[in-house]
Amino acid sequence: MLRTLRSGLPADCDALYQLEERCFDDDRFSRRQIAHLLTRANAVNLLAVSDEQRVVGYGTLLFRRNSVTARLYSFCVDPAARGSGLGRELLQALEDAARERGSQRLLLEVRADNRVAMGLYRRMGFIARRWLDDYYADGCAAWQMDKRLEVSETLDASSIE
Repeated sequence: MLRTLRSGLPADCDALYQLEERCFDDDRFSRRQIAHLLTRANAVNLLAVSDEQRVVGYGTLLFRRNSVTARLYSFCVDPAARGSGLGRELLQALEDAARERGSQRLLLEVRADNRVAMGLYRRMGFIARRWLDDYYADGCAAWQMDKRLEVSETLDASSIE
């Protein structure tokens, strides 16, 4: 499946709401919450769009003023696109976006019973740091995970002899 990654736009609200319905049984965002995330100045929303122009994944990063920690606030991949490498690709793009904004650490919470997501996060270098009892609306616990974002070094032409 061919896909492109692009920034989310206010016009994507309905498509993201439909994706949330396909991906989550509980703790889904409302249209109003999604619209807020798409228009707030301190968030980055990246969408994965198939060649048929269907939104097949997205992630939202939140930033706080004067903080070097970004938070992966929402992340999902359409069940039909799972296993295709999209999750890894999207997460890498979100990490790059966080670095571009000056973040040095990425923080997230994941359902304790979501082994697939936890496996992806671990493979991408995240470490489970804190157990959060009764975190989700249905009473499920969560793991808080984080990853230090290494600053990519670029060679300055003047430093090459």
